[in-house]
Amino acid sequence: MENLNLIDTFSEFKELKNIDRATMMTVLEDVFRSLLLKKFGTDENFDIIINIDKGDFEIWRNREVVKEKDLEDPNIQITLKEAKKIDEDYEVGEEVTDEVKLLDFGRRAILSLRQNLTNRILDLEKNNIYLKYKDRIGDIVTGEVYQVWKKEILILDDEGNELILPKTEQIPSDYFRKGDTIRAVVVRVEMKNNNPLIILSRTSTVFLERLFELEVPEIFDGLITIKNIVRIPGERAKVAVESYDERIDPVGACVGMKGSRIHGIVRELRNENIDVINFTSNTQLFIQRALSPAKIISIKLNEEGKRADVYLLPEEVSLAIGKGGLNIKLASQLAGYEIDVYRETEEEDDEDVSIDEFSDEIEGWILDALKAVGCDTAKSVLELTREDLIKRTDLEEETVDEIIRIFNSEFE
Repeated sequence: MENLNLIDTFSEFKELKNIDRATMMTVLEDVFRSLLLKKFGTDENFDIIINIDKGDFEIWRNREVVKEKDLEDPNIQITLKEAKKIDEDYEVGEEVTDEVKLLDFGRRAILSLRQNLTNRILDLEKNNIYLKYKDRIGDIVTGEVYQVWKKEILILDDEGNELILPKTEQIPSDYFRKGDTIRAVVVRVEMKNNNPLIILSRTSTVFLERLFELEVPEIFDGLITIKNIVRIPGERAKVAVESYDERIDPVGACVGMKGSRIHGIVRELRNENIDVINFTSNTQLFIQRALSPAKIISIKLNEEGKRADVYLLPEEVSLAIGKGGLNIKLASQLAGYEIDVYRETEEEDDEDVSIDEFSDEIEGWILDALKAVGCDTAKSVLELTREDLIKRTDLEEETVDEIIRIFNSEFE
């Protein structure tokens, strides 16, 4: 009965934890041999036969038949008298094989064996999960939300393994409830307190890259390559793509007919605005494309300092900078250049004044904040609303009010 109870336990682990047959057999034999070593001091003269399919196992001990006066170790030797109780035909020098019952070890040893097996199999399963997900770093996984906490979400995959999606790896507008299906990319796998810790992310650029591979067959097949991705999760992303086949338009293929391919990605990323850009090794042209939809007049590059001065018409400056400065920030990251934008007018406005002229009234760091959003003259500042200035420059309301007052007084 104890045999059956133990094998039932093994079979249950095998079914639930997906441990392969060969590994299970090895673990079972190791545990039994450790029990034999503890009781008899050796396991060399024992044969262990395990049949998981039938749900049973047997332990057989091999001993040499000796005369009673020659008996030294009853574990590896058996007297002729005792051997003949098993079979009358045994003679001195022959080998006797008899079965050792599990009950002979005692109840405490059986309980210890069960606990040892449980621990071994659990450790093995934890290691299997760790190795499985270690090989899946960078892959998208789908799971079900099991528990939502303040700082993280617990997700179960289709095998019941626990995955963690930290708040810091969630898109700001993400909202999930228990039972929701969720997709994310595996970014980190580690062992913590002997337990596998699998960390997922929805903010990683790798997640966006994998979504493109799923939606765009040409990327999955290698006909189109993603050269670079930059993103501010939930807000905006820029993806530079290149085609190895002249007949394929990489941007058109990624966007799809009437945006059919990119719409699914945008929905998954909570309406993140995605710009797909045709990659080129021509730096000036690439910066021009990266700043789209703004139309650029000219670009001056400083290769050593990795800086680019971009000149645009006044009405294009706000497009180049984008809402909250996102467009110029992402364009700089995509191109690998620090981009500064400048207004260029067809006719110089004699009445306009460079903001540097106000350095005696306005602190330098405030002037730099204005220049960073494309305002290099007094009138370019006054063309923006008070709310736009506060949002784009991140300056205090009182500071913006003072700037407007100073510049307005210049033209009164």
